[in-house]
Amino acid sequence: MTALGWVRAVVAYLDVAATTRVDPRVAEVVLHWMTEDFGNAGSRTHEYGARAKKAVQQARTFLAGTVGAKPEELIFTSGATESNNIALLGMAPYGEKSGRKHIITSAIEHKAVIEPLLHLKEAKGFEVDFLEPGPSGRVSKEAVLEKLRPDTLLVSLMHVNNETGVIQPVAELAEVLRKTPTFLHVDAAQGYGKVPQDLTAPIDLISISGHKVGAPKGVGALVTRRRGWDKAPLEPIMFGGGQERKLRPGTLPVPLIMGLYEAAKDFQENRSRWERDARRMREELLAALGRTRFQINGDVEHSVPHILNVTFDGLNAEALIVRIKDQVAVATGSACTSASYTPSHVLTAMGLPDDVATNGLRFSWFPSQVADFDPDELAATVAYMQPHAT
Repeated sequence: MTALGWVRAVVAYLDVAATTRVDPRVAEVVLHWMTEDFGNAGSRTHEYGARAKKAVQQARTFLAGTVGAKPEELIFTSGATESNNIALLGMAPYGEKSGRKHIITSAIEHKAVIEPLLHLKEAKGFEVDFLEPGPSGRVSKEAVLEKLRPDTLLVSLMHVNNETGVIQPVAELAEVLRKTPTFLHVDAAQGYGKVPQDLTAPIDLISISGHKVGAPKGVGALVTRRRGWDKAPLEPIMFGGGQERKLRPGTLPVPLIMGLYEAAKDFQENRSRWERDARRMREELLAALGRTRFQINGDVEHSVPHILNVTFDGLNAEALIVRIKDQVAVATGSACTSASYTPSHVLTAMGLPDDVATNGLRFSWFPSQVADFDPDELAATVAYMQPHAT
């Protein structure tokens, strides 16, 4: 029994796109900054605060460097959702003042991007183009550029789709948009650390989430890259201290920031091994599923190695999840919308039929966080269910 009275079952965890386990070494770092070096980074009158401030600056410098940015171009937030809101809503006043109220995005974005943009559309009169990617799940650079106008303020395109794992052409777009007045925002919640070379491109605004790379929940960052000497014209959406360049108020959560720093360092040092092991696991899973009838949803040639979205012919995804819940933990899509049984907005935007979009199943894994997973056992269960499906 755990302290809360729950029995911990041995179930293979294949839902890292929702969240990852905090590594024990990361947890130790967090605990240290909670119980020993517990000072407020904003306190200037004693050593406790000075140590905290120095540690935060060390973390800021490292994390900014992972995306080719300068330390002063990164602010800490509670995660990618807050970073997205600061980026999108914070650009709106400049758009209103300059008369540039057109935004381009995709129909497969996370709700943390779609909903702020819908707010700008409905409450502020912005015009928002939601591009559909087609069956590949990949929005083309050409489709974005075709929509570009003189009054286009911003393009917001995710790095890696959270349901399909498909990588979007953000680096290619950055190179083009950098030569125009249009800014580029990238929600990199799923891609940060996994496809690092993309994020070193000259992207204006990058949202980062800690708990997708083994850090605690509740911490992330927003990179606001300069264009020459010019800062991104962001205005704050919250007030109360302005600790982070007056864009994000509130006492800095030093333990969480140091947890993100430690997790990101570990991920960077071990990324090659992680990628190799993730690809091997993908191959083993697909080989086992070869005895079933299924389709992969999304472009396998432009995908991260640790996310796979499939629909099994004739099977209801929810029924399958119930059947395999003692074998493996998986999801039908974003954790933020998993309570809804409507078709996935991502798979629907890809033009897939309702029965495919409703029954897409997302497998996502870090090899080091998977215990006792037997892909052959999973495949056997699916293969048994398919002939018996009604």
